[in-house]
Amino acid sequence: MIKKKLLRQILIATSALFALLLVYLMPREENLEISQELEYIEEVSTNPIFLLDDYNYLVKTKIVINSSDIESKVKELLETLISGGIGENKIPNGFRSILPSDTRILSVKYDNNLIKIDFSKDILDINKDLEEKMIEAIIYTVTSIEDIKQVIIYVEGNILTKLPQTGINLPSTLDRNFGINKTFDFTRINDINQVTVYYLNKHNDNFYYVPVTKYLNDNRDKIKIIIDELASSNTYNTNLLSYLNSNAKLISANKNDNILELNFNSYIFSDVTNKDVLEEVIYTIALSVKDNYNVDEVVIKNDENEINKMVLKTLN
Repeated sequence: MIKKKLLRQILIATSALFALLLVYLMPREENLEISQELEYIEEVSTNPIFLLDDYNYLVKTKIVINSSDIESKVKELLETLISGGIGENKIPNGFRSILPSDTRILSVKYDNNLIKIDFSKDILDINKDLEEKMIEAIIYTVTSIEDIKQVIIYVEGNILTKLPQTGINLPSTLDRNFGINKTFDFTRINDINQVTVYYLNKHNDNFYYVPVTKYLNDNRDKIKIIIDELASSNTYNTNLLSYLNSNAKLISANKNDNILELNFNSYIFSDVTNKDVLEEVIYTIALSVKDNYNVDEVVIKNDENEINKMVLKTLN
């Protein structure tokens, strides 16, 4: 009996010593090192690009781009504009590129808000009906990069000053004054006003924006023409949409310190009670202002109370 008790005490003592040894051998909390590897996900960059839709309009959409410096961005965007080119997989469904498939970009040079682009002669092998639109697509796409205001297009070292098929003369330096998706509605060649208005269109369930440059005998301020066009119950083409209420009226427009303030009646709201303005209405107005005025911001008001402010350089 005593022997059994003695063995039991020895077993308990041995277990206690083993437990103490384990505690002693365990690393202290302050010596613990936790190895962590942080994975940084690089922010995806996008840039506007102007592609053809099913109605042969050049439309504003956007693609993911990998380049960071201006010249590389321009080249990446132009490569996406080439039919069947290396950037074709970036094009959203419902749109297509416009430059001929064999077109090569020979050089891209940027200097002080001006981009010079030299193409291979293959760029001229395009359907006559798309020749002018191709120039529009190049201009609007590259000038969507904030620091680019003007473009010079070369073909194998020579400035392109005339389109060979349509005979259209081009200024040596191009900008958005060249227009896009042009329409002509005038009865006399004097007092022609040029205004670019952005409309909406839809592919499946996705909206996109369509700029239309109008040439018309209307000497009013461009913003008044823009609002009247967007508020019209019938656009000139049934494929184009505007969600601005036909009863919406621009009461006043004031430009102060690079800010254009637009004061509307209550029909600017989609919901008068909650003072809501549709995003599509805000964007069609803001994009139209950006193409027609040299301002930084658009402020939308109702009865002189600010209801929305859009910083134009953030439009994408």
